[in-house]
Amino acid sequence: MTELLRLSGRVSDLAEGLTVRRILPSAARRAVGPFVFFDHFGPVTLQASTDSDVGGHPHIGLATVSYLFEGSLLHRDSLGTVQTITPGAINWMTAGRGIVHSERVTDAQRGKSRRLHGLQLWVALPPARETCDPAFQHVPAADLPTLEQNDGILIRVLVGAAFGVQSPVLTASPTLYLDLQLAAHREWTLPPLAAEMALYSPEHSLQVNGQAMAAQEMAVLPTHSGATLRPGPRGARLVVIGGAPLAQPVRMWWNFVASDRERIAEAARRWADGGFATIPGEIDRIAAPPWRG
Repeated sequence: MTELLRLSGRVSDLAEGLTVRRILPSAARRAVGPFVFFDHFGPVTLQASTDSDVGGHPHIGLATVSYLFEGSLLHRDSLGTVQTITPGAINWMTAGRGIVHSERVTDAQRGKSRRLHGLQLWVALPPARETCDPAFQHVPAADLPTLEQNDGILIRVLVGAAFGVQSPVLTASPTLYLDLQLAAHREWTLPPLAAEMALYSPEHSLQVNGQAMAAQEMAVLPTHSGATLRPGPRGARLVVIGGAPLAQPVRMWWNFVASDRERIAEAARRWADGGFATIPGEIDRIAAPPWRG
């Protein structure tokens, strides 16, 4: 039996009462398919006074992927997009040569106690697409394909193709992102749907290939391998991420991803000099850490 690679991540405070667990990148694993960043925030009930707004900040060379289990967030960006994301929907923002966005409490929830629980992932763009035009996609929950199997399995195909259905989210490289719900004590086999795959359950423990996997722990599967999954008495909800391996290693600094170090340095200078497009109607911006090369 091949021992699973397990990543538990590190936890930091994002706002009062709101923590984020960063699983990728890690020293043991920098990427799974094109996914180079994996953040899990919540589940938490935030107080009415908690300021959880994330002001304007830039990205290059990547696509951000936002997915909520509970709560809502308001996305604004320098393309003029204003979009509320709610549970089950996908926000896919392609940064390309550069975009600025913010993530804030919605007007309906501001000043109120509120639940928040979700994931934010980054996908590295292929080298030829790193400087493409920025773009934004929002796919409502109802438009994402959902499959029910008679053994108590619910499968939502968030990104990519699996089990004969295709997500409408447009990607720049082969990418897989699934939301699975498994019935209690019901064994199920996940086939090898991508060259690289990893599993993460935000709240439930389960067995993967007969090995115990704790909640909030990522299990990276061997290349071109599936897995036998068996949840406990509560069942399990988990996500699967993966896809084709990166065409070449990428560098990451702050909110920037690129295969070329100089491209990141140029973006750092551009943000410091006010050279990125701004978000209509917003003036606050997050300062970058000092660039040290």
